[in-house]
This record gives sequence, structure tokens and C-alpha cells, in this order.
Amino acid sequence: MTEGRAVEELVVGILGGTGPQGRGLGVRLAAAGQRILLGSRDADRAAEVAAEVATRAATAAAGVEVSVQGGSNADVAGAADLVIIAVPFAGHAATVAELAAPLAGKIVVDCVVPMGFDELGAYVLDVEEGSVAQQAAALLPDSHVVGAFHHLSARLLEDLSKPTIDGDVMVVGDDRASMDTVQALAGRLPGMRGIYAGRLRNARQVEALTVNLVSVNRRYKVHAGVRVTDV
Repeated sequence: MTEGRAVEELVVGILGGTGPQGRGLGVRLAAAGQRILLGSRDADRAAEVAAEVATRAATAAAGVEVSVQGGSNADVAGAADLVIIAVPFAGHAATVAELAAPLAGKIVVDCVVPMGFDELGAYVLDVEEGSVAQQAAALLPDSHVVGAFHHLSARLLEDLSKPTIDGDVMVVGDDRASMDTVQALAGRLPGMRGIYAGRLRNARQVEALTVNLVSVNRRYKVHAGVRVTDV
């Protein structure tokens, strides 16, 4: 349970924690002192990556207590206080559906983007429920689903030689307390803020904006993010 607890006290689990986005979020949050559990379909692989992430975070954040462990997605879902879903979209529905029981009553943050590629570049894939976050909410009726962390470059997240990331995290959801917690978690990433961006039904636009950023990155050879002005 997260109610009444400061965000820095929470154990954050990352499903798909061995992939680029999950690994990047894990190392950045661990370097900020957040206790992290990295999940994977392969528990041994998760443990291996967790050890690497812990070493990198500890090296970059002298004086910060770093705690990173790895395990299966199911074990992480059950042990964490708050869970971030960072699995590939192709396996999203199947992964989430299997974890409805251990995720019940928890804040579940979905950062998955329904993105495809063809000869013209990146494009948005249709999701029957409207968005990936709404798909998660449909599969997790007893969880508090929040959409966030879509617009962060995995490469920048993993590059701890850059102590801050210039950008904001757009947060969408239907439960105010859960969104406040996720915004506070985003604020633990140096240089970033969590910004309220509407109800969960607005997740479609937030997810799709990532595709535009991919196009920006390819044209300008950068790792673009989002900064909300006048807030």
C-alpha cells in the first residue's frame, strides 16, 4: 500500500526492466535513492541486469544508498509497492493479464507506446481500448493505472554522465492520489517534473506524441523530450 507513505519510501518494480526503457528508468531512479526491482520473463537475466544497474547507479551517485534487485515479472509485481510497465507493446496485453492478482490495489504506471515502423518511419498502432494505458486499466480493474514516462529517451536515461535530463513527464490518470504519487516519482529524476495532463482517456495523445519525438530525433540526430511551459 502506498497511502500515506512518502514516494522515496516506495519499492518501485519495473516489468520489462531488462529492456532499454525499463533499464534506463531503473538506473536513474536507483541513482536517486529509490529501491528498485527489475522484472523480466527470465529471472536470471533480470538478476544479471540488476547487478549491472546497481553498480552503475552506485558509481554515479556517491553517498546514495543504492538498492536494485531482479526477478521474474510475477515476483516483482507481487513485491513492489508501485509498478512501472515497460514491456514491448506486442507482449503488453498478455503480460498484464497474467499479473492482475499481484497488481491488485497497487499503482501501475504504463509507459508503453503502440509504435510501428515502415519505410516511411515511425507510426502509431491502433489499440482497441483507445490507448495502451486504457488497455492496462481494462485488464487491471483492481489497480490504479496511470500513464507516464512515455517521452524519456532510454539512451539519455542510461547515460549517467549527464546528471540531469531536461524535460517533463506528462501524467494521465483517473485517481488523484495515484497521480500525485507518480508526479512525485517523476520529480525524483533530476531536472524533471511530473505534470498533470488529464484523465486516462487522454493517454492516446500522450502515447502518440512519442512517435513525433522519434521523427524529431531521426531528423536532427538528438534525443528530444517534452518541456511544458508556464507551469
